Amino acid sequence: MVLIEVFGTGCVKCRRMIRNVETAVKDLGIDAEVRKIESLDEIMDRGVMLTPTLYVDGEPKAVGHVPCVEDLRRILLGEM
Repeated sequence: MVLIEVFGTGCVKCRRMIRNVETAVKDLGIDAEVRKIESLDEIMDRGVMLTPTLYVDGEPKAVGHVPCVEDLRRILLGEM
């Protein structure tokens, strides 16, 4: 199972990121747990300085911007 974490406080970009991630996961049919991290304390504890930020299995993959669904598919397949 892939652990996908989206860090953000709920702004428009953060909501778009979570929608795009959910679409990419559904399109690929992968077994993934998608977590939304909105707590400022947890965001700071993880060292995230810009939101939205995407972590996949504990590794940062996108920081401060929202990848398109196609780019997210590539990230989840390990191509990016």
